[in-house]
Amino acid sequence: MSDEQSTGQRRGLMGRLRNSLKRTRSGLTDGLAGVFSGRRRLDDEMLEELEARLLSADVGIEATETVLNGLLERFGRAEIKDGSSVFEGLQEEIAKVLEPVAQPLRIDAAKRPFVILTVGVNGAGKTTTIGKLASRLQQEGRSVMLAAGDTFRAAAVEQLKQWGEQIDCPVIAQSTGADSASVVYDAYEAARARGVDVLIADTAGRLHTQANLMEELRKIRRVLARQDTASPHETLLVLDGGNGQNALAQAEKFGEAVQVSGLVVTKLDGTARGGVLLALAQRLRVPVRYIGVGEGVEDLRPFDAKEFAAALATE
Repeated sequence: MSDEQSTGQRRGLMGRLRNSLKRTRSGLTDGLAGVFSGRRRLDDEMLEELEARLLSADVGIEATETVLNGLLERFGRAEIKDGSSVFEGLQEEIAKVLEPVAQPLRIDAAKRPFVILTVGVNGAGKTTTIGKLASRLQQEGRSVMLAAGDTFRAAAVEQLKQWGEQIDCPVIAQSTGADSASVVYDAYEAARARGVDVLIADTAGRLHTQANLMEELRKIRRVLARQDTASPHETLLVLDGGNGQNALAQAEKFGEAVQVSGLVVTKLDGTARGGVLLALAQRLRVPVRYIGVGEGVEDLRPFDAKEFAAALATE
């Protein structure tokens, strides 16, 4: 691919990302140019307006303070030439919060199968994320197998099988109500026997009580660890970005129960609360591996802090 084609492709992806984040961006930046106009410095009115908008986008109190303090350091003693400079500063301060967690998923080829355990509550887009991730990994030249570990819901098993058929990926499954750890055990043994590069395991998102759910996840991890002491090699928590601060609460609960090593934040195209990514970054410091910004397979995208900030905070 030529440099020109690569630049054009990147611009196209950036345009799609901006379009996907338009609801969050609308609440955050629409009308701000008028607020900035005619002011020589960041005054109390401007800061209060920015604070209200950041909080309404579910950026969270801690991350909002970090962004505003960064803007004060940047502009507090300097003349603001125009509103564009404030938008640029806002982008850069948002990116600073996000950059520490913008860490792509790395598949260690020496670990075969490389096991990715996916966790999260029902409705977050977990099973769909698994299908999209499997497709992405296949396009990178890796062989993939799926484990239908959400045996609590028949619909989850069927959905994963449909993904398997769609992307030509083997799925190991048992009947509804089967022991989830047993399914994952069988899938690991099958993946190892076939020399599969990556095994992605689905898990239940809801059982009768939260305690039951977390204990089941711990059991799956124990079973995998008996097969390979380093497994699972990645535990991905899938969060619905539209849940705002509730997503943060979910992340904290799963983090207490299992060793979450990466996040996937989905459904950012349909929410005005996409700022929760900053709250997650500020509070948890857990790597954000991917974001979901649409229905297509290509809309599961590796998280890029600067790209996200530019799409979120623009005139």
